[in-house]
Amino acid sequence: MSKLTSDIQANLELFVAETKQSNLVWGLRNEEGWLSCDSTEFENSEVMPFWSAKEDAEAHNVEEWADFKVLEIPLDIFVEDWLLTLSEDGVLVGTNWNAQLEGREVEPSDLAKMYLD
Repeated sequence: MSKLTSDIQANLELFVAETKQSNLVWGLRNEEGWLSCDSTEFENSEVMPFWSAKEDAEAHNVEEWADFKVLEIPLDIFVEDWLLTLSEDGVLVGTNWNAQLEGREVEPSDLAKMYLD
């Protein structure tokens, strides 16, 4: 059962805590690349969603996202490579979106700082 709630700040904190513990981040990818979509918070911005639990990523692997595969990314690679590249590309990170697709959209550099604490 998902630990995600309607409290998107708590879901962000859960994302950091669970990924630190498991050393894994989960995303959705198809033959065209990793899932990204338009930001709901920031105009003309793109956001790439990630989850701290495989089950939560799998819950989104339906309907228009059914052709994606749920794949893991080692946390060290996510923090050291992915967040840097996403920042350079101006792409936000969506963390632990719940069943209603609600979740924080954060700057990659801000998320990286959370791993330093």
